[in-house]
Amino acid sequence: MGFVASMALAGLLMATVSWVARAQTNPAATAERSSSEQGVTVKVTAKSLGLPGSPWEFAVVLDTHSADLSDDLIQSATLTTDDGRTFKPTGWLGAPPGGHHREGSLVFDVPAPRPGAIELRIDRPGESAARTFRWQL
Repeated sequence: MGFVASMALAGLLMATVSWVARAQTNPAATAERSSSEQGVTVKVTAKSLGLPGSPWEFAVVLDTHSADLSDDLIQSATLTTDDGRTFKPTGWLGAPPGGHHREGSLVFDVPAPRPGAIELRIDRPGESAARTFRWQL
């Protein structure tokens, strides 16, 4: 490969890396969301919203002083895109059900095309409405 072609390829790679870094670190796209209801606080932070097709992770913290946090987050969580696609988590990496404090990460596989907005819903046992957390990407 010639010098000019090498430089062009290097420039393309730098632009791609820069775009991916911005997509993953946009403060509005990763900011923490919080919901407090019935003595339980749920905080969610979008940790990794990379390229479509790669896993997306959401840090989840549940806190209470009065209830047992026995939620099965793999069963109770869904991720919906602004174009109507819905996904179930592929995994939970964190504390098992029980206790008064749990934290970990919900992992989702999200295929192309990349959505413009997402909504994470967590249906908690005994609560009439789902906890809803939204991000503009």
